[in-house]
Amino acid sequence: MAEKNTYKQDERLDEPFNIRHLLLASAYIKRYLPKMVLALLISAMGAAAGLLAPIFTQKAIDDAIPNADKPYLFLLGGLLVLVFAVSVLLGLLRSKLMIRVSQSIIYDIRKDLFAHLQKLPFQYYDDRPHGKILIRVVNYVNSVSDMLSNGLINVILEMINLILIIIFMLIVDVQMTLVVMCGVPFLAAFLFWIKNRQRRAWQRVSNKNSNLNAYLQENIVGARITQIFAREDENAKIFAGLADDCRHTWMHAVRCNNLVWPGIDAISVCIRAAIFISGMILFGQGAKSIGTILAISSYSSRFWQPIMNMGNIFNNFLNNMAYLERIFETLGEPVTVDDVKDAGEMPPIKGAVSFRDVCFSYEPGKEILHKVSFDVKPGMSVALVGPTGAGKSTIVNLISRFYNVDSGEVLIDGQDISQVTLASLRSQMGIMMQDSFIFSGTIKDNILYGKLDATDEEVSAASKLVCADSFIQGMSDGYNTEVKERGSLLSQGQKQLISFARTVLSDPAILILDEATSSIDVQTEKALQQGLNSMLKGRTSFIIAHRLSTIRGCDLIMYVNDGGITEAGTHDELMAKKGDYYHLYTSQLEDIA
Repeated sequence: MAEKNTYKQDERLDEPFNIRHLLLASAYIKRYLPKMVLALLISAMGAAAGLLAPIFTQKAIDDAIPNADKPYLFLLGGLLVLVFAVSVLLGLLRSKLMIRVSQSIIYDIRKDLFAHLQKLPFQYYDDRPHGKILIRVVNYVNSVSDMLSNGLINVILEMINLILIIIFMLIVDVQMTLVVMCGVPFLAAFLFWIKNRQRRAWQRVSNKNSNLNAYLQENIVGARITQIFAREDENAKIFAGLADDCRHTWMHAVRCNNLVWPGIDAISVCIRAAIFISGMILFGQGAKSIGTILAISSYSSRFWQPIMNMGNIFNNFLNNMAYLERIFETLGEPVTVDDVKDAGEMPPIKGAVSFRDVCFSYEPGKEILHKVSFDVKPGMSVALVGPTGAGKSTIVNLISRFYNVDSGEVLIDGQDISQVTLASLRSQMGIMMQDSFIFSGTIKDNILYGKLDATDEEVSAASKLVCADSFIQGMSDGYNTEVKERGSLLSQGQKQLISFARTVLSDPAILILDEATSSIDVQTEKALQQGLNSMLKGRTSFIIAHRLSTIRGCDLIMYVNDGGITEAGTHDELMAKKGDYYHLYTSQLEDIA
């Protein structure tokens, strides 16, 4: 099924490990390097203190106990308790410090991700499910933060532990130390063998979780449509399939992980057996003491512990590299619609709009607009009509520079809009889309969205102008009524009226209405039209409407089709031509009749 296949599409797994991702991550680590170095020093001191214990044990077995030296034995016992207490206290201090560092790294990455997502063009959001974007900002950042903070510190700490253990073993006995070291080549070969298996397994887990999250997010948003079309059972089957994919890939990844610990443990057991066998042989010859054998055995178990810990860190590293790759892929997404170098501020807009041989396509080879040219004078009201998909919304999106043109120029007051800052351009434009988005918060907050410093009187005046004041006042808390996500407590018409008020309040120089009254009843639309007529005076406006009766009074009507503008003129002029507009208008009258 097509829908199911869409959500089963995985991101590429065949890309090799990219060191660039770690270099990018190092920028976040550097910010907290002093604290991490301090944590490392604290950890190293705690580890060194703990490594004194086997030496104290050896002294007790070989010297204090055989000689019945009770004061010396009590001293060694007290030192054992002391080094244990010091090791625990330093460990707690280090843990507290690294928690702060980890949370700071989470904050920094998530902040940068969100800021970057705000700048990405519409095309980025057109090409991928929103759930796949969401999981990167929330889940993936949580997963990698510990790797970038504690993971790095722990790797260095375990390496220091390993070096210290080797030094202490050499101090106790060189020959027995060489026995322990014989297992290192076997361990290296084992880790090399399992490395790529783990990485690819956890990349698959990342992909399957992303697919599941995308489908879940979309179905929560579209729950009403699901119930309207009785799609519950079919959606449940699709979700079960995606969840089953997650389960299988997770189990496969866990099986790869579970090979690491037994593999290292098996090598460790074999080496410890070799220590006892060789030790007992040498002990029988009088070359080694029991205390020496026990001390080396204790150090041997500790020797493999940092290696096992590094194996776990290595596991975690491989698990999270898939997530890290996805995070930095998102941060690396090019901001294709951005301010050019030395972009200037857009002067106060008067309202002249011109297209000069504009070509545009969403996908290579599929041109939507081909060499479109027109001129609109300041203060004109322009209607764009034509069949669905002809490019009407594309034209108004290009005026706002939500996309870059493939070729040609879009000019406002003679200024190429690609050479001015986006903020100075869009702050002077008001755009009303067919899908009126309402944010969580109060109705007043939503109206203030485009002009945060507006007074209550200005909010009320804007709402009255678009016929929204009456229904807002009738709500439980008036303008302070809380609305839920996407305005779930409001009708579609109410959402559009609130969006109208938001747009009016921003006092734009150029107004764009893209099917802005489609969800408003006819009676309200007639009342709203009076407010709109007042609002349109003195400012350039572009109106897209399928109900042609609402745009008869526009100064210019352009019929968009076949990648260009096939007709342009007033209503009377186009009706007299009896062309595309005439046939569209008369067909609507026949439908009404």
